[in-house]
Amino acid sequence: MPTPVTLIPGDGIGPSIADATVRVLEAAGADIEWDVQVAGQAGVAQHGDPIPEPTLASIRRTKLALKGPLETPVGKGFRSVNVALRKEFDLYANVRPAQSLVHSKRHYDDIDLVLVRENTEGLYVGIEHYVPSGGDPQAAAESVALITRSGSERILRYAFEYAVRHGRKKVTIVHKANILKFSQGLFLDVGRQIAKEYEGRVAMDERIIDAMAMNLVMDPNRFDVIVTTNMFGDILSDLISGLVGGLGLAPGANIGTNAAIFEAVHGTAPDIAGKDIANPGALILAACMMLEHMQQPDIAKRVRDAFVAQIQDGEVRTRDLGGTAGTTEFTDALVARIRG
Repeated sequence: MPTPVTLIPGDGIGPSIADATVRVLEAAGADIEWDVQVAGQAGVAQHGDPIPEPTLASIRRTKLALKGPLETPVGKGFRSVNVALRKEFDLYANVRPAQSLVHSKRHYDDIDLVLVRENTEGLYVGIEHYVPSGGDPQAAAESVALITRSGSERILRYAFEYAVRHGRKKVTIVHKANILKFSQGLFLDVGRQIAKEYEGRVAMDERIIDAMAMNLVMDPNRFDVIVTTNMFGDILSDLISGLVGGLGLAPGANIGTNAAIFEAVHGTAPDIAGKDIANPGALILAACMMLEHMQQPDIAKRVRDAFVAQIQDGEVRTRDLGGTAGTTEFTDALVARIRG
């Protein structure tokens, strides 16, 4: 039986890259039954809600979603539709691979990194308030970074298990425990404890966040799997994407115990929406991650290998990759390549 998957095309360029991705997966023989739903501005337009109940109900049913970029409406009660979805389904692990797919003088070659970011805790829990003083109701602002032992254990264990499943050799724990001795110290202590369980299978090292940023720029090939807390992961995930050419080829996965949402991590790009020039690569690669999660690794490899071959031979590339092809032309060529 086909696997049911919720498809959220998204806003801006989302519908065009989602259509391209569906075409590519169908050409490769992916066994999927799509349930198309809306969120973001499209959700507001159709249901008056950026996260409509039918969309939530679909994800609860399928436990899998492929999502294009979403625009968070202003003044709707929460900071981000994406963050709200992660909280709703407790998607605690954000997985962001970065691989050298396009060779150029501006980017590194042979990078193959995976960043595992804690997705539900830290500063992004949104515990904030103003502190009044001297008649000024906003004299100071205070934000709380919440780090729990249970949250740290599950993300750190996920990173080590990911390394084992994918044949990776090392996990680097990134922290700021030298300054934030309680919150970051707890995360690091838990990481050290879990690392002992994997001795002989996966090596572990530690880096302070600022040193890690420098190390990634100077010599990224020394790293393999990186695991860190929420805000540090947010920053480093964009950094490693920049090392290999930017967000246009950056897929992401949000993994929980009972659901998983796969996405293109770039924005809605409203300036090019509807112009048939967007690169669908990030969502196609996210779909490959989803196929692996669905236990369809052969289909995932077929799509990824064809995509990499197409952008590396240079004959049909989108403009952001130095070519002249639009979304439809690029997708047509990729579908033809997959079908042989």
